[in-house]
Amino acid sequence: MKPIVALQAVVTADDSDREPTPAELDAVAAEMPLVLAEVELLDVEISLLDRPATEWDMRRLRRARRRVLAARRTLTNRATVTAPGVA
Repeated sequence: MKPIVALQAVVTADDSDREPTPAELDAVAAEMPLVLAEVELLDVEISLLDRPATEWDMRRLRRARRRVLAARRTLTNRATVTAPGVA
């Protein structure tokens, strides 16, 4: 005769099944400008893979790179200002 016992792992939800917390959603929202800038840069780089770059393409590439750097700078400055105990 086998005892019938509920498996605790099945009854209890693990960490991978939970919804994101408001703090995690805020962190994602704060990083979204950087993600969008990196996607734009990737789009430009992909468009330049199979053809020679024109002057307009190079300008577009430089602008995309500058946007990524600006977004990184903004995100870094925001993180250092809001971090507790940072002088």
